Amino acid sequence: MAAETTDFTTDQRAREATGAHAYGRYLEEFEVGAVYKHWPAKTVTESDDHLFCLITMNHHPLHINDVYAGKSQQGRNVVVGPLVYSLALGMSVSDVSGKAIANLATEELSHPAPVFHGDTLFVESEVLEKKESRSKLDRGTVKVHTRVFNQDGTLVAEFKRLVLVPRKTPGDAA
Repeated sequence: MAAETTDFTTDQRAREATGAHAYGRYLEEFEVGAVYKHWPAKTVTESDDHLFCLITMNHHPLHINDVYAGKSQQGRNVVVGPLVYSLALGMSVSDVSGKAIANLATEELSHPAPVFHGDTLFVESEVLEKKESRSKLDRGTVKVHTRVFNQDGTLVAEFKRLVLVPRKTPGDAA
């Protein structure tokens, strides 16, 4: 029996035209003031935290030593901040930068409250601005403010980032 043939393509636009979930957005699809509540949420495990610390050579005992952390101000291990940022950034990709040409800047990163092993992170991004490129008509920039909350609704991290994204229709008004 002959194998069934299909129209196989690796082109993202063609794949989305079949009804597949769009991954990322073109410049025209962003609206200032829109808030994207990214899904799914992520529970941070002890092994996530320890692996990230060891891979990045951050051996601070607050993150990897239960005895030390137990005597700290928090009384337990605290998830390392760059992991929280990395998870939030990753969770926002399908809504914000899935079509990005480049991530241009991250600014105002803060961690107003700690994250602990077992906390679940919920992330959302608000579109602050979008600008068409003046020199290249096939792209523009989008600035978002990403906020990270734990399961209790406590803000545990936030940052702003600037992303260079393509236009769906180069040269048309975005």
